[in-house]
Amino acid sequence: MTKQPIKNKPPTDEDLISRFQNDDLAAFDLIVHRYKNQLLNFAYRFLGNTEEAEDVVQETFLRLYRKKHAYRQIAKFSTWIYTITGNLAKTELRKRKRRKLISISDMGFEEKEYEIEDLRADTARDADEFLKEKIIQKAIDELPIGFKQVIVLRDIQELSYEEVGKILKIPLGTVKSRVNRARLKLQAKLKDIVDKNMIRQ
Repeated sequence: MTKQPIKNKPPTDEDLISRFQNDDLAAFDLIVHRYKNQLLNFAYRFLGNTEEAEDVVQETFLRLYRKKHAYRQIAKFSTWIYTITGNLAKTELRKRKRRKLISISDMGFEEKEYEIEDLRADTARDADEFLKEKIIQKAIDELPIGFKQVIVLRDIQELSYEEVGKILKIPLGTVKSRVNRARLKLQAKLKDIVDKNMIRQ
């Protein structure tokens, strides 16, 4: 029998961070490419603001670059980097509360601007999806922080219950219970938002 050529497997996250810890800058670039969109989505769902999410992700990679030797292979790399992003997002939320200023986006102008552009440029179906996305994000924004964390990590980022527990440093049973309660709260908030929109129409 002829032996089949062995295909090169892509490096694991742990391979890449190990290479980066040995000053392989190309490995850092691969980590950024692999995680940038995932972390941006995670931070955006957490903060509900694109610019703040981009700042958080940029700071995440900056910390990774500066503190590459802080990672130890006792934990999955994904858990470690999500923890950094989550902590930075929580810090940003606390800063936001302290500021107590009304920004343009809080007054709804930012959302309306995007809505007009989207309706003008895309089909009715795309516009409908856009509005649904806005409604879901609004409901997530209104969740208490503990429920927001688990619903974003588990249902949007699709991490395992075990990974969520490690990132948030809570027991597995607590994760499952909190996810179930968060889903119920999110369903109730979505229904409330939809009902209010229907009344306005």
